[in-house]
Parts: sequence; C-alpha cells; structure tokens
Amino acid sequence: MRTIDDYNFADKKALIRVDFNVPLDEDFNVTDTSRIDAAKPTILKVLEDGGSAVLMSHLGRPKGQSNPDLSLSHICDKVSEIIGVQVKFVADCVGEKVEQAYSDLQNGEILLLENLRFYDEETNGDEAFAEKLSHFGDIYVNDAFGTAHRAHASTTVVAKFFPENKCFGYLLAKEIKAIDKVMQTGEKPVTAILGGAKVSSKITIIENILDKVDNLVIGGGMTYTFVKAKGGKVGDSICEDDKMELALDILKQAEEKGVAVHLPVDVLAADDFNNNAKTQVVDVTEIPDGWQGLDAGPKTLENFKQVILNSKTILWNGPVGVFEMESFAKGTIAIGNAVDEATAKGAFSLVGGGDSVAAVKQFGFEDKVSYVSTGGGAMLESLEGKTLPGIAAIMA
Repeated sequence: MRTIDDYNFADKKALIRVDFNVPLDEDFNVTDTSRIDAAKPTILKVLEDGGSAVLMSHLGRPKGQSNPDLSLSHICDKVSEIIGVQVKFVADCVGEKVEQAYSDLQNGEILLLENLRFYDEETNGDEAFAEKLSHFGDIYVNDAFGTAHRAHASTTVVAKFFPENKCFGYLLAKEIKAIDKVMQTGEKPVTAILGGAKVSSKITIIENILDKVDNLVIGGGMTYTFVKAKGGKVGDSICEDDKMELALDILKQAEEKGVAVHLPVDVLAADDFNNNAKTQVVDVTEIPDGWQGLDAGPKTLENFKQVILNSKTILWNGPVGVFEMESFAKGTIAIGNAVDEATAKGAFSLVGGGDSVAAVKQFGFEDKVSYVSTGGGAMLESLEGKTLPGIAAIMA
C-alpha cells in the first residue's frame, strides 16, 4: 500500500483529493471542522518536505451547476486557520484561471480549487475532465475516504494519469488499516454492535461480518423485526414485516457459524414518539399495543456491557435508541461508556456510520475510542466487503 510516506515532495506539487464537504450555517461559517482537521497532517507533510499542495474537493450537491452558496471560497479562511498557512483560492477547478494559479504556486503554498461538482463531469467520472485535473500535480494523493466509494473523476479516474506517482494520504491509510483491523487482523473476541432503524439497511453488512465476528450485538429499531419474527409482541414499534424471514435466516446463519447473537431482553417503551411521552420498561417480547420501544432497557444494557468488556476488537455502527431525544439517549450513552472502558483496557474500537459518529461526537466519546471513521457510505460499503473504487485506483 503506497502512502504519502513513500514520497518526498521537495519541489513537487501534490494534487490532493480531500473531503471538505463540511456543514455550513446560514452565514457560511463551518460548524464542524472534523474533516478539515483530518486532512491537516497530509497537507503539512507535503509542505514540510518542501513542496506545495493543490486541494480539490466537493461541497454539497450542486448537480453540475455553479452555485455561490456551495462555493469552497466560504471555507478558505477556516482551512487557512486550521493548517496555519494562508490558502489561495481559485474560482474554478479546470481551465485557464487554474492553470495560471498553478504555475504561480510556490513551494510551501496551498491552492484550493473551486467545488468539483459544479461540473457534471466530476460525478460522471469523465476521463477528459480527470485528465484536465491531472495537470495540476506531480503526485496524486487521495485522502478523501468519504468519497472513496464513488468512481468520480477526482477520486478514481484521475489516478490513471499518475501510474507511478499516486498514493494514499494519512487519513485514507488510517481508515483502510482500521477497517482491516476489524475485518481481517483483529484480536479475538471480535464484537460488532449494530443499531439503527432497519434490518434492510444492514443486511449486507451482517452477512459479510458473520464470518469475522464472535459476537453480534443488535440494538435500535431493527431489534423489533427480530423479536416479532421470533414470535414476540412489539406493539407499535418500528418493524419491517417483510424482513422477518430474513431476520430468522440471519439468526440461523449466526448459529451455524458459532456467532453469539445478543438481542435486547427489555426496552424503554413510550406511548408516543416524543421526548415527553410516558415511558415504562417492559420485556422486549411483551410491548403493549399503543406503545413503542425507543431505547434499550437496563437489563439489556448490563448484558451488552459484559459482552463489550470481554471483547478485544469492537465495531460500533448505529445507535441503540432514539438518542436525538434526551429521554431515549441513555442506552446509546451506556454503549459509549462500555466501549470507552473496553478501549481503555486495550481493546481496539472502530466507530463508523453517520448516526453512531454523530452520537459519539454529541456525547464526548470521540477521543475515548480507537478510531472514528470519517466516511459514512464508504465505511458501510467496506464493511459489506465491497472494493472501493477510490482505493482500488491507488492500488492498481
């Protein structure tokens, strides 16, 4: 695996695909700088070697149209502040303006190109567009895990124009190693904690990881599809009736492979889907009509905690309750505390997938787990066993 450490960038210009698809408020201030922070070590390596960096990214979904609200010019000052170098900005990503700015770029300087997705050619994986981008660097560095599952011009196609000079940045290399540690080289016992609302959105992950894990902890809304499939009463809880056969098949596969499946035994049920609803703790198989399970119950959390504390490698994907509402956040916080404790005892813990990452950040667990993935869709496709085009292009 070729990484940025395999190259010396002295007097070289690095074309770096970063993921600066960051949230902005109504005044165009960056409200979460995680993705910029994550790219900093890669950019600094290039500058400290004595080279310069050309950064390319997308922002939002402009659908091939120039949109001033989605211009990367809005984040230029914040990137400059975080990197510690004044970033130059050019209001295009191909063409004469960029060529001039590129030729003027000196060692130690950074040039940020305009939003790639102002061009349809980016998302279409257009080869001619990729070739134009390739003119703006001596070495291509992909450090954008969040888009590695897309065969876009800047993430995949451009790499073919750098047959000998392409590598992973620090962030992307760390993501690959973290997933590999869970899926291939992790110390046993390996435990996957899967939450979220639907079995259907996790089925390919479950099927792929059953050969890799010792314990499968199931929480969140998909619990009730499993419980109902086994004959339990789930009241008004979210349930995919058309996936009940699938749920039973997963349990059967797990048993055949010797994987211990841990389902909730009790839940915090509510009489309405809101923070101020009446609540009661009930057996997961006896949820009354008119009530719905919105968080894991105390016995369940104790069971889950013991499994987590006895694990050496932990994957956490998805919350175990409706953590956005304070009344139903206790379960997800308890899982976070258990993963934190196991990590402190030497376990490797990887958190990935939009909602679990949001929960980890919200409740302050970000620095208490081994690794928090920056890529939602890319992380999930990796766990499904798919080869990501952005990674394959560097390995080719």
